[in-house]
Amino acid sequence: MTTQSTDSRTRNEAAIRQLVLDTVEFQSNTDRFTALLTEDVVLVNLAGIRVIGREELRTAMARALETPLAEVLTTTEVLDIAFVRDDVAIVSCIKHVHDGNRDVSESLPSSGSLTFVVIDEGDTWRVALAQTTPIRTFD
Repeated sequence: MTTQSTDSRTRNEAAIRQLVLDTVEFQSNTDRFTALLTEDVVLVNLAGIRVIGREELRTAMARALETPLAEVLTTTEVLDIAFVRDDVAIVSCIKHVHDGNRDVSESLPSSGSLTFVVIDEGDTWRVALAQTTPIRTFD
């Protein structure tokens, strides 16, 4: 249970929302993006690929940005921020996928349910876990 004052909660929510905006802004900048993460981050992307650790993610991201994946950009909409403790929050989002590749043989879902676990490391909020699950519609 959180014991934050209203002012503290408002400041923390604003900082977390900025963190999410920064993950979008820096999605194609390996150094800036990985600076938003904890050292032992766990990330599971829309394709179900799991990467553990900031340096491992830096390497995987650099490789991906040399492929057509560099043309797949996302935007993120925050739905809810729930504080588990004053320094830990679960952020529920919708990720919107924009595939800029003209010849797409395997289509990606156009949206995903994105969950972040973020922690306050004292000086800034960072992503400790990011999990994206495809949202599929049934016709």
